[in-house]
Amino acid sequence: MENNVAAYLQDVKKGFGKGRTRIEVLRSVNLKAYYGEILLLVGPSGCGKTTLLSVISGLLDQDSGLVSVFDERIDQFNAAQKTAFRQKNVGFVFQQFNLIPTLNAAQNAAVPLLIANIPLKRALEQATELLAKVGMGHRSLAMPSELSGGEQQRVAIARSLISNPRLLICDEPTAALDGETGSSVMEILRASSLSNNRCVIVVTHDSRVFPFGDRIARMIDGRIVSVELQKEALATVH
Repeated sequence: MENNVAAYLQDVKKGFGKGRTRIEVLRSVNLKAYYGEILLLVGPSGCGKTTLLSVISGLLDQDSGLVSVFDERIDQFNAAQKTAFRQKNVGFVFQQFNLIPTLNAAQNAAVPLLIANIPLKRALEQATELLAKVGMGHRSLAMPSELSGGEQQRVAIARSLISNPRLLICDEPTAALDGETGSSVMEILRASSLSNNRCVIVVTHDSRVFPFGDRIARMIDGRIVSVELQKEALATVH
């Protein structure tokens, strides 16, 4: 396998249910995601995008096929090993910001460090520094109810980055945001992807996000039907 491949999937299948009610969601998916890139995963609702993210991050077990992330066969891990792998390597950004309403911005961003038993003072210092990097330093003491949607998403991104994950998984991160705010959020994700040891995978329906991707993988009915460089993909859109 190439040295710059962060995640590699070969002939991955996943279904839900049994017998006549079984639904095949992933059908022989083959995909590579590289270090230092934003890979956009696009396709109609129900085509399997979120399920694929869950398999890549170890939240779901595939039924068959190979799943390798950072040269580790996570498809062969047990549940405890997958949990430890995620805690060490994976950050998540969702459409719903999932901030804890009783904690301020810095405290919310610090949660992963606190779970990892980092002392409170040091965790809050790191969180405050990271909030400043995403343009939220002046709002570190604000409660979620006092923040706009874009500000809450920035806090959520800071939380996802605070453990310095090598894989950043983003599921519709701009869907609830206006165009300007969504572009700002993608600029942050773009900057975070430039690390040579990090990969960012973004599921999106938002065509405004397309210019921020390096490659665009199109998914239909549980299969990856094409993977194109961003310029090639945009040419087919316009």
